[in-house]
Order: sequence, then C-alpha cells, then structure tokens
Amino acid sequence: MLIRHRSAWRGIAALAIVTAGTPVASHAQQSKRRPPPPARAGRDSAGGMAGMNMSGARSDTGGGSAGSQGGANGMGGMSGMSGMSNGSSGTTDGQGDMASMPGMSGMSRMVPMPAGMPMMAGIQGAAPTVSLYLPAADADPARFPEASPRKVATLADGDTFNLEASLVRRTINGRTFVMYGFNGQYPGPLIRVKQNTTVTVRFTNHIDMPSSVHWHGVRLDNRFDGVPGLTQEAVAPGQTFVYTVHFPDAGIFWYHPHVREDIQQNLGLFGNMIVDSPDPAYYSPVNGEQVLMLDDLLIDKQGLFPYGKDAADFTIMGRFGNVLLINGEPHYHLDVHRGDVIRFFVTDVSNTRSWNLVFGGNPIKVVATDVSKFEHEVMAPSVTITPAERYVVEVHFDKPGTFPITNSVQGLNNFQGEYFAEVDTLGTVTVAPEPSAASYAQAFSTLRTNKDVSADIARYRQYFDKPPDKQLELTVNIQGLPVPLVAFMSVDTMYFSPVEWNDGMPDMNWISTAKQTKWIMRDLATGKENMDIDWHFKQGDVVKIRISNDGQSMHPMGHPIHFHGQRFLVVARDGVPNPYLAWKDTELVPVGQTVDLLLDASNPGKWMAHCHIAEHLEAGMHMTFTVDPK
Repeated sequence: MLIRHRSAWRGIAALAIVTAGTPVASHAQQSKRRPPPPARAGRDSAGGMAGMNMSGARSDTGGGSAGSQGGANGMGGMSGMSGMSNGSSGTTDGQGDMASMPGMSGMSRMVPMPAGMPMMAGIQGAAPTVSLYLPAADADPARFPEASPRKVATLADGDTFNLEASLVRRTINGRTFVMYGFNGQYPGPLIRVKQNTTVTVRFTNHIDMPSSVHWHGVRLDNRFDGVPGLTQEAVAPGQTFVYTVHFPDAGIFWYHPHVREDIQQNLGLFGNMIVDSPDPAYYSPVNGEQVLMLDDLLIDKQGLFPYGKDAADFTIMGRFGNVLLINGEPHYHLDVHRGDVIRFFVTDVSNTRSWNLVFGGNPIKVVATDVSKFEHEVMAPSVTITPAERYVVEVHFDKPGTFPITNSVQGLNNFQGEYFAEVDTLGTVTVAPEPSAASYAQAFSTLRTNKDVSADIARYRQYFDKPPDKQLELTVNIQGLPVPLVAFMSVDTMYFSPVEWNDGMPDMNWISTAKQTKWIMRDLATGKENMDIDWHFKQGDVVKIRISNDGQSMHPMGHPIHFHGQRFLVVARDGVPNPYLAWKDTELVPVGQTVDLLLDASNPGKWMAHCHIAEHLEAGMHMTFTVDPK
C-alpha cells in the first residue's frame, strides 16, 4: 500500500552535495533568497529528516532551525491518436478532490492536486493548448491482451531476439487501463547477456505511433542507437527495424523508445539489460539478486491522466505520477532469510521523478552505477537515483521482521513556500527468522577497492585538473503562459530546491507545453543552443565538459544529463574533486551547481546529448556531438 506521511517546517537550511553517502561540498542554499512563509495552521511542524545522506549524489535540503540535515528528442509524427478514456471510478493515493475544468477540447478534466494544495487563483479555467491523447481511448480494454510480469531472456553471442511493442491491458490498484508493453510484459523482457556478446534484435512496432528502441548506456555502433532523425528513421506502426547490439561493458543498462518518451516510456515501454562479467568475483557473493525499475503514473478518478497529443504537457517540471511503482506494480514484496545479502539492480525509468530509497534502515553498500563499478565501495543509509540512472547496491537483512522499502524525500509546496517530509512506501521485505543457507556477512562488511576500475581510470587522471574544453549552461525560456502563472513563477524562484522531489505546482506545470516552454543547453563559447550546437571530437579525445545549471532562470530545476554512446567520469562538483569515481552515462546537475565531466570520446558517430526528463527533452533540451573516427 502507498503510505504517505507529511510534516512541514519553516525555513531552508544548508544544501549538501553528497556522493555515495559522503558529503563533498556544502553551500548556503538560501543565500540572497528569502525564506518561505511559515507552515499553515493545522499542520504539524517537524525539525527535519535525518539520515538522508544519499549515494550517487546530490542534495540534502535541511529542515528548519531546529532540524537536522534533510533528505536529500524525441519526434512527433503520431497518428491515430484521438479521444481519451473515461477509465474507472475511484480515487488514488495522494489524490485530492477533483473538480470540473472547462476548455480541454470539450472535456471536463483537471489535473489531480495533492491533498492540501489548492489550484492557483486566476488559472482555474486555464488548460494546456494541446489536444489530448490516451491509447485506444474509445476501445474496451478487454479487447487487448493482459500484460504479464517480466521474463528473463538469456541470449548468447549471435542470437536473434524478437522485440515487439504493442497495446496491452494492465490492472493497477484494481483499475484497468490500456497501456503499452514490450512482448506483452511489464516491464519489458530482462535481457541477460555475457560481456562482449553481440545479438540481433528485430524490433516490430505494433503501437499506434512511430517508435524506436534506444539502448541506454550501451556503447554500440552508432547506426543502432535508436534516435530518429539522427541515426535512423522512426519505425512506423506495423514496420520492423533490425538492431545489432554489442555489449562491451559489464553492468546494468536499459532500453526504451526515443520517440515521445513522455508518452511511450511512461506507458510501459522500458526494460533492463544485465551484462555479466566473465570474472566470477566481479561483484561480492550474495544470497540473491533483484532487478527494480522505479516508475510512476498520474491517475485521476477517470483513469490515466491524458497526455498532450501534438506537444508534450507538464513541460516545466515534467510529469510526476501519484501512483508509485516498482516493476510496474504498486505493492512490491520480497521474502528473504535472516542474514541474507541481496543485490539490487535499480533503474529510474520515470519521466521526471528522483528517488531516495531506504530499505527499512537495513545497511546498504553502494557497489556500481551506470557503466562500471565504483572505484571504492561505500556504505550509505539511502540511495538517491534520478531519471535514467542505474545503481547496483547490496543490502544486508540481518534481523527478522517486515521492513518497508520507502521513497523518503523532502517535498515542496510552491504555493505555500513549505518544505515537508514525504515518505512513500513502495513495497516490503519480509525477513524470516530462519538463517541464510550461506552467510556473506563478512563479504558485505568489506568495502572493496576495485583495482580493475582504478587501472582503467589511471590513464585519465592527468586530465582531471585541466581547464574545460567545453562549457554548457542549462536554463529555460518560457513564453505565452497565463499572466498569473508567470507572475507567480517570478516569485517562485525565491525558494527553489536543488532537486525537485515532487510536483509542488501541478496545475501550473500541466498548463505548460512544449509550445510555451523551451529548455536550453547553451554553449557558452559560441552562444549556440540545443540542436544548433555541433561539437566535433576525434576518436580517443578526452574532453572536459563543465555544465552549470542557471539558478536564476524562470524556473530553476535539476537536470539529469545523458550522453549517448560514450562514458564519462564526474571529476568535480562546484570545483571540489569527487573522490567516488565510476564510469557513468547520466548525471544530475542540481540547481545552481556546476559539474565537471571527463568524456571518453571513444565511440565514433554523431550522437545526442540531452536532459533525461522526458518533457524537457520534448521541449528542446537536446544537442548533438560528433566523434570523428581516427
């Protein structure tokens, strides 16, 4: 069951940037900004959220004065997309009362508002300037096959695998919806291969809009990267495209469309790939493995909340769901024995939500991330993960009982200027009193220094301190929104979060579309923006890229930046060296922060780099770079 606890407090304390659970640098978040107004009457005050140092990065925003430190392009071309489903009746967890709103192509529908968060005065009659879309909106869901839980597809070198995208029927919390699925599964098949395997994937598109498959994090041949308009044409409904996928790196990766990700990915088109190293000691021994894909859906009393058809909506902050899912289910459960050590492969596949996972207070060891193990393993009380990132963590369950897996974050109500603790229970782990068949407690308590990773990184260390070769600024240009909304947003920048853990202004966010919002990646050397940027590197170049996130923009927001086809090291944050090194392909740049990446430009081709918030991608936040062959 989704359980939500809230408490509000006044003020904003310090921002701590954390890597793998250890503070790297801190800044006064609220300098030159007024504190938010006091908590409203009738809401309890709390001192803050302790124990929120998070791996992989990023931000812990403290509570009030008495508190401890707190928690932490696609393409259009869609056809046959008309109407919307009435869905089924009922309410969803965390959803406030619904009211009718005129406008939306004759529909009476308004965005779900969290309990205690009113619609903003002056925009109650406003709506996105787009037509609406849901798959098979007028069809009986019973016409479509019921999706089944994910299956493992173990592939050998040279194998051919058929991957089909189609419409499926899903039942979530007792309500039935038409969604998408790969091979009729949720998530899509878990593809498992050995390192340096090459497979052929025949992708057939049976959904109602063009699609493709992007092999996220895999350094494969550029022709098969799956980006329409750059590496291939979009796969039209009923058509097939054949991908050749080579897996040079061990670890956890994932696949998803690169056409209207805000719709297709959110409706279920995603799956993981595990690439196993030939080294049997690549990871420490464990009693079991679990693969977790974190996602959310936005649902109101009528059903799935519609998407913008001709342009993405929710483009200010991205579409936050109000039903949180692990592997497509709202009630994840795992049974283990006392003393078991479980390895979790975790992927954030949500459109925009960042997560801070807590495993019921059980100790967590952070082992690996996107493209490699960490050079040094670390212990952490929780794991922070942002869209498209992956983490490999091990958890030791040494006491019997039932433990919640929670998303423990610090939310923001933009209207009231309030921060509040928000804890959502995603699932449970029941630890039986019987002991493990084999004890790996000693291996778990040992923090390894991975010499193979150190040796791989060694030849790049000479470049850590060089001046940046390229510099990007992340910002936004918003035009044409209702005057009350624009006026509010000019004040809203006075209290921002370095990471958006929740949607603190759902109505304003919903109204904004890719027609009004332009998210920007700007090359500071040339002033060029987004697809006008055309960087060129030579194969083998080591490129230092400095990315800064404009904290004074109309709506400051953290951005998970993904570079296709390559790998990089995060070498510094705000000029402070990062001691927790691992190869990555996606990294969050928090609001007001600067991150230095060292790109290993080893894979030739013309590639995309972009923000992995799906609605930001649709609102223009993408660029290209070319790695010319030797």
